[in-house]
Amino acid sequence: MQTADRPERDNRDSGSCGQTVESRLRRPELGQVLITSEGGLGITALHNDGEVLVRLNGRTTVDSSPDLRDRLLQMLWEQPSPRVITVDLSGVTYIEASGIATLIEALKIACHRQITLCLQGLGGSVLRLFEVTGVLALFESSDCRQKVS
Repeated sequence: MQTADRPERDNRDSGSCGQTVESRLRRPELGQVLITSEGGLGITALHNDGEVLVRLNGRTTVDSSPDLRDRLLQMLWEQPSPRVITVDLSGVTYIEASGIATLIEALKIACHRQITLCLQGLGGSVLRLFEVTGVLALFESSDCRQKVS
């Protein structure tokens, strides 16, 4: 189970969301929701003052992607909408195309709704997959000022 006290694993942080997201979201008034998908992916959402940190833990597969999609869409369409959503992938050990498609869909909606969507914690095979497929460049070059570096 993920908690707000888990130390940040800083593989690749997003430029606009950076490490300060973690420190801002550690306040006691923080709202935290943990969902374990049927596919075994842990999804923890930490809400605070217009910002959301979504921590993923486990494998993002065709079985778990629908739960991730539902959770991200719920955040993107809630009123009032958050200003920034940061997806922390440091706990993801494996990701399939369905998980990547879910993140791309969330990026498109975020841009449309003028919400900043950032990725952080990319490392290992997950980072290599994002680089080889060009998805990393998509997040870096989006017109919503997202930066993964």
